[in-house]
Amino acid sequence: MTSYLFQLLAWLVFMAVLLFWPAGTLAFPGAWVVIGLFAVGSLAMISWLSRYSPRLLLERMGSPLQRGQKTWDRIWLSLFIPAFCCWMGFMGWDAARTGFTAVPFWLQVAGALGVVANMLGTLWTFHANVFAAPSVKIQPDQTVIDTGPYAIVRHPMYASVLFLFLGVPLLLGSWWGLLFSALLIVAIGWRAVHEERTLRSELSGYDAYVGRVRYRFVPFVW
Repeated sequence: MTSYLFQLLAWLVFMAVLLFWPAGTLAFPGAWVVIGLFAVGSLAMISWLSRYSPRLLLERMGSPLQRGQKTWDRIWLSLFIPAFCCWMGFMGWDAARTGFTAVPFWLQVAGALGVVANMLGTLWTFHANVFAAPSVKIQPDQTVIDTGPYAIVRHPMYASVLFLFLGVPLLLGSWWGLLFSALLIVAIGWRAVHEERTLRSELSGYDAYVGRVRYRFVPFVW
């Protein structure tokens, strides 16, 4: 447990550097709220997983590059993670450029609610799926999950991330960050399509599941 808390602390410090350094000031209310929400949400998830799903916690807190992972996913993550960091740093710079006032306060509140929705959706996904590894791979005893959020969309983790990508730019006060978010969402969609190819070819029962649950991210949309 202690090692997980140190990992979380290291990530929060790194996030603070990504946001405050480009902004050039610590007087950045949105950044403090983002870091606070991540701290509380991550602590809650670590505590819950350590009690109810320690195996999944080990997977989630391990390296994103893992044994058995598809080569294309290794390449994808090697590109996506730096892009995500650039997104965070860019929003810090962009928000400071406009004096942290570009986005109305009520939309910043909506953004904070989006971040909370992401965390709740992620926890719901973890509760339903003990195989929710951060990398694309088939685990030895893996089965198709079709309960909880998986009864609504095929990729509830990615669906939850949509709230994050829309909420963080609003909370930080960066309109241009939303444009960057659109690119990250496209990248997530690309991964979902390729992940499904792996699941359909290697995971028994997944084809039938696709027939029952039609949508990947958003019901009646895609």
